[in-house]
Amino acid sequence: MKLKNNRLDGILPWVLPVALIIFWQLASTNEWITSRLFPAPTVIVQTGYELLVSGILLHHLGISTYRAIVGLMIGGGLGFILGLLNGLSPLASKLLDSTIQMIRNVPHLALIPLIIIWLGIGETAKLFLVSLGVFFPIYVNTYHGIRTVDRGLIEMGKVYGLNSWELFKKIILPGALPSIFVGLRYALGLMWLTLIVAETIASDSGIGYMAMNAREFMQTDVIILSITIYALLGKLADVLAKIIEEITLKWHPSYAKKK
Repeated sequence: MKLKNNRLDGILPWVLPVALIIFWQLASTNEWITSRLFPAPTVIVQTGYELLVSGILLHHLGISTYRAIVGLMIGGGLGFILGLLNGLSPLASKLLDSTIQMIRNVPHLALIPLIIIWLGIGETAKLFLVSLGVFFPIYVNTYHGIRTVDRGLIEMGKVYGLNSWELFKKIILPGALPSIFVGLRYALGLMWLTLIVAETIASDSGIGYMAMNAREFMQTDVIILSITIYALLGKLADVLAKIIEEITLKWHPSYAKKK
């Protein structure tokens, strides 16, 4: 019975997407919707295969992935460090947190005209925009995680003679990890969202550029393929983050596997 339930749990998330794709194929084949504006899934798969064989798809995919990873490392790293600093130091929190929170309330995509003036339309502007997008979710959740660690556990650690580093390593950081991973997963979604916008503005490479270039020639299949790739990349990033989360937090009761 348990094995059957596990199989059912693995199948259920795919029922609706598969059903929608089947309906989409039927609607396009029977011309319930115009194939010129909404090509069938088989046409999009064929287009993807042709672009893959030609090397165009891998070229743009590699550039987009590079931008996403570098932006995540820069923005996420800074957000994590500042979250730790402000969470651990009341003085740093008083000096920096209010300013960071004010900046956070400005939509980062609204800064695009200013970023173009400051940094131009090259790689630096795109990486800055992605870094800015992922910075705040990771900062806020790291800061929140550090500040909400059970004070009783910290006091117990002090009673057992743990020094500051040992308290951080064994109690504070592990206690904050669930919140940090929430921030990471949220940031991964914003990372791809920001990248889509960044690559459709004065770009000559990347999946977003491929979609915008296809728009000029009314290649709807390429546009839908680009959107699908972004969705798959976002899902893949979330799955990887979830796997790392479960491995890292296997000691936590909420993540412990039932035997």
